[in-house]
Parts: sequence; C-alpha cells; structure tokens
Amino acid sequence: QVQLVESGGGEVQPGGSLRLSCVVSGSIFAIYGMSWYRQAPEEQRELVASITRGGDIVYADSVKGRLSISRDNAKNTVYLQMTYLKPEDTAVYYCKATVTQNLQGRLHGPNDYWGQGTQVTVSS
Repeated sequence: QVQLVESGGGEVQPGGSLRLSCVVSGSIFAIYGMSWYRQAPEEQRELVASITRGGDIVYADSVKGRLSISRDNAKNTVYLQMTYLKPEDTAVYYCKATVTQNLQGRLHGPNDYWGQGTQVTVSS
C-alpha cells in the first residue's frame, strides 16, 4: 500500500507564508510525477503545481510567482512553498503522486495516489 501524508497547513493573514510537505511511503519502486491540487468550498479540485522526477515544473497561472513546488527524491517528499498568500488561496490542499510499487518482487503501476488533504485558510 502507498500512503501520502500532508502537513504544514494552517491559518495565515493575507501576505503571509506557509510551507506544505507531503511524504510518500509504502512499497515504492519509483515515484514519477508529484503534484499539489486544491479544492475550495463549492469549487472543483484544481491543479496548483506539478513536478516531474527530473524537475520539470508546471504552475497554475493564478499562483505563478507566489507558490513554488520542489521535491526531495531521496526523502520521497514534495513541498509547496506558499508566499504572498491571498484570501482566494483558501482551500484544502491535496498532494498526488504517480507511483510504481514493488510488491514481493513484482512491479505494479504506475498508479495515482492522493493524500488526505490539509486546510489552508488565508484571512485577516
């Protein structure tokens, strides 16, 4: 089984900063793309940023210049550094990882796995 555990959410004032982390664990053979999504109340889940194993990055237009994604392949961890936060950044943030598992010598995947989400609230 693969587990993704996010941390780092919380409440900040507009203009503030937060750093989200997501650790992937389990019977992992390889982790490919890693991404952050968010879902605000009454809204659909949307892509915030993604990063390939090789470091290629894509950002949503709404977060360019303010949010930064990075990963540590040795720690199976993806980060989202969030700066100059705005009230419209308020949402539950989810990480996603595309993973191939090694189960008793057999490879399974790649498949997508999601974390449980962490709340980010930007409010004065």
